Amino acid sequence: MENSSKQWRFEGNKRLNSASAISVRGVLDLVIGNLSTDDLRPTIPLGNGDPSQFACFRTSSTAEEAIVDAVHSAKYNGYAPTVGILSARRAIAKYLNRDLPYKLSADDIYVTSGCLQAIEVALAAINRPGANILLPRPGFTFYESRAAYEHLQVRHFDLLPARGWEVDVDAIEALADDNTVAIVIINPGNPCGSVYSYDHLKMVAEAARKLGILVIADEVYGHLTFGSTPFVPMGIFGSIVPILSLGSISKRWVVPGWRLGWLVTSDPNGILQKSGVSLHFFFLTISVAYDN
Repeated sequence: MENSSKQWRFEGNKRLNSASAISVRGVLDLVIGNLSTDDLRPTIPLGNGDPSQFACFRTSSTAEEAIVDAVHSAKYNGYAPTVGILSARRAIAKYLNRDLPYKLSADDIYVTSGCLQAIEVALAAINRPGANILLPRPGFTFYESRAAYEHLQVRHFDLLPARGWEVDVDAIEALADDNTVAIVIINPGNPCGSVYSYDHLKMVAEAARKLGILVIADEVYGHLTFGSTPFVPMGIFGSIVPILSLGSISKRWVVPGWRLGWLVTSDPNGILQKSGVSLHFFFLTISVAYDN
């Protein structure tokens, strides 16, 4: 039977439509869709970010057994704290503290559903009317799509190929204004595979402090480095500028489907709290929305 309503009162969310237009998968699908069906040569998926699809990569049996034991224990079938269970946050803090000059506590750790949710929380927590954020070009396109959803203006700074895809620090200072709230640093780099030195990251931290903005450090590929330059976590410079460090077990432990990530506040001077950036409050709003 045909509905007699003259006008439907609902429509698609335009914010979602514009955000979903920016994605790595969207670009890959476009490229694949333009391949000739008459060309029988095999294609090499250079854009594959899921190591578990290859049989030669598998996580350790210890990790698998820990998951099985946790399920069988029936201890984790209920609602968990929105910031993550305490034992997990302590374990993440202990793991990250191996590389830091100061000690994180469980209160500095927020467990997320993969690194993507960590990005969502980080951008939402620092957003305000008229704010803008500095993103690397090339970079991970989810930042653009999430910023579009949050109505957070994006300003791009170029990475310099002749200098190993380093950040153009001079460009950062030229791009920023009074509405700039943060800069995103992806290290090790995605998609260029760059690994930044201690001195370069310190230079970025000092530039951010000069501008009065925080650093969002995407370190999902942390310690997955090749060559002579070791991985240096941005959190080392937390005493210079507030750092929100993002990570997960997806890449290093070859389990992206487990969706376990974290957002970490590296801020020994307490600048985030003084500035009113409350991640605890943000996770509390998530709890109100989902715990029913």
